[in-house]
Amino acid sequence: MTVPEQDAAVSAPQVVSSFLEQRKEQIAQRWADTPLFRSVFTVSRDEAVEACKAVVEALSEVAASGRLEDVGSPGFVPVRDQLGRMTQTRARSGHTASQIADEVAGLRVPVMELLREEFADPTVPRAQEAVLALTLLLGTLRLVVMETALDANAELIERQRQQLLEVATPVIKLWEGTVAVPLIGTLDSARSQVVMESLLEAIVDQRARYAILDITGVPTVDSLVAQHLMKTVAAARLMGAECIVSGIRPAIAQTIVQLGIDLGSVLTRSSLADALAYALGKQGIEVSRAHANESVR
Repeated sequence: MTVPEQDAAVSAPQVVSSFLEQRKEQIAQRWADTPLFRSVFTVSRDEAVEACKAVVEALSEVAASGRLEDVGSPGFVPVRDQLGRMTQTRARSGHTASQIADEVAGLRVPVMELLREEFADPTVPRAQEAVLALTLLLGTLRLVVMETALDANAELIERQRQQLLEVATPVIKLWEGTVAVPLIGTLDSARSQVVMESLLEAIVDQRARYAILDITGVPTVDSLVAQHLMKTVAAARLMGAECIVSGIRPAIAQTIVQLGIDLGSVLTRSSLADALAYALGKQGIEVSRAHANESVR
């Protein structure tokens, strides 16, 4: 039965909804060969077809509701779920949100061809109304995918930022029962939290009794940085480890005095080597230097 033979009172969105439901299999078969689905489902085409069917069913539901231009329509929820996983895959492979949206736009031609076949005369107003309704629906789908892609990119960037923070704050085991965190660069609130969490985990894992925070690579120390250091030292003490701050250069020492920051409760050493020697000495380990002028036999 062609569309013109249906009840004339049926609205264009309802016509589109019925069309999508009836031609779901054909649409899915054509969409499965488009770049968007083919690039994600590289192993099984059947999986691509099933994914396409899920999207077509969701679009049919949106069309039935008449909310063709509403990105918040409940019918788009399964679309966000299905295409969300796909866009995350595409984002991880380096595709931008606009590139993914262009791939979604590529879904328009196959489904439009099938819709025009539904009409004996594609130029009649009823056919044009249905084409317009489907165009609006697919345009909204593109917006939904762009939003999902942008969210996926934001999540990816946040994960990478967190990974960089963790890489930039490694905890090193210097000796049995002694760990150290060499800090390089600016120490802000986010990084300070990572430093504290990483150090406390290392204290537990290594059963460390001494933890060294080396700030040789920290360019400046202000009141905020000092507060972060104090909190980390206090947290380490609660875990049963003595915390030593090393690498306090003369310029930083002067800044601390000028700011009136009280580090009296914090054990400090001028260098990482001095801090390590202190920790080893407290454990009864004596470090001796080889004689530089020892004769060569």
